[in-house]
Amino acid sequence: MEDYKYLFKVVLIGNAGVGKTCLVRRFTQGLFPPGQGATIGVDFMIKTIEIGGEKVKLQIWDTAGQERFRSITQSYYHSADALVLVFDVTSKESFNALPSWLREVEQYASPKVISVLVGNKIDLGKDREVNEEDGQSFADSHSMRFLETSAKESDNVDRLFLDIAVELTNNVRNGEIRHDDHEDIIKDTTSVSTCCKG
Repeated sequence: MEDYKYLFKVVLIGNAGVGKTCLVRRFTQGLFPPGQGATIGVDFMIKTIEIGGEKVKLQIWDTAGQERFRSITQSYYHSADALVLVFDVTSKESFNALPSWLREVEQYASPKVISVLVGNKIDLGKDREVNEEDGQSFADSHSMRFLETSAKESDNVDRLFLDIAVELTNNVRNGEIRHDDHEDIIKDTTSVSTCCKG
């Protein structure tokens, strides 16, 4: 008997260096990894949480932001229940890249996928290049939820993933998404190396 009621796949995307791995590790392990190397290909971690008295398992996929890995990471979009598009508030370049990431989402992801825009590294306020209003405006114009986070200080990290889990759980309960689509997610991971940190 499985020890959870629902299993959801959450995929983080965005430019290299915006803090995707740090967000995942802060949420799943409660730590901030100093000097984190770039993700090579795809990595994933699992965290089980409780939503309304039922156990929900989140399989959180951390994808490489470098261009040379795009063809690998795109294959993970189609089975994602939620996509978290991350930019670095201290990097205008990472914010300006968002439209190209969204084009990939529209091309490869399910039309029912939940999309959340995240501005990370708000602990580096003095180096900020993207203000909160610009992030919110971009999210609003693309019908996405928006949240600013700090993986280092743990600001809004739990809230980000818990809000996604609540929305997905409610969608299943309301019949908006079928849950039998998720049965093969864990089995797929046997072909993925999770020890490939650069």
